[in-house]
Amino acid sequence: MTIIIKGFIEMSMLDWEGKIVSTLYLPNCNLRCPYCHNSGLVINPEQYDTIPFETVRDYLMRQQGWIDGVCISGGEPCLYEDLPDFIRGLRNAGALIKLDTNGSFPDMLQRLFDERLIDYIAMDIKAPLNTYALLTGIRDEAIEERIKQSIRIIMNSGIDYEFRTTVVPTLHTKEILVAMAGLIRGAKKYALQAFVPNNPIDPEYRKITPYSDVQMQDMQQAVLSYVQRCVLRGV
Repeated sequence: MTIIIKGFIEMSMLDWEGKIVSTLYLPNCNLRCPYCHNSGLVINPEQYDTIPFETVRDYLMRQQGWIDGVCISGGEPCLYEDLPDFIRGLRNAGALIKLDTNGSFPDMLQRLFDERLIDYIAMDIKAPLNTYALLTGIRDEAIEERIKQSIRIIMNSGIDYEFRTTVVPTLHTKEILVAMAGLIRGAKKYALQAFVPNNPIDPEYRKITPYSDVQMQDMQQAVLSYVQRCVLRGV
């Protein structure tokens, strides 16, 4: 597949801690997480206008010295074989690169690291390994091993990174989060994100009430012993 851009936020102070970035949204994903809030990009990306790469590049060139970099999100960017060339084009416009990924394409991650194309990476941790395929809505016996590979690659990469989980009531209890934190034991940073029941892939998830701030703080305390730093988002 050839990369197309279906969303462009010119300036964000939320997508990369301590930096001002532009955020790009690429369509399509290999997973079908029922609570995904970017369901349009996953299920029906044709509904969004395509943004020419030149529009993004020219904006970044004009904003050099003000915009620090670009956050590439989705969808799942690592679906695209031409992702390295796409990133090179952004770097040529003077941008640092943050990549958001679900971690199911470790070979692409290794290639990006080997070619020194990214400066920060955020990988989602969806579930304990034994329920990964079930929760993400796919039939893939290799998903567990690929997730473990990606975790190892990221933690050994030498670049800055975070792991993150959108904490969904009915799917993530404190005990389950502790098991998930065990997958990334010793990680620099783990972000627990409050679930927002807006536009999920499965409409039933609109009925779910997010955890309270106090409950999220309790979960944060439960995983702190596994990681160097745990932060809450949306709380």
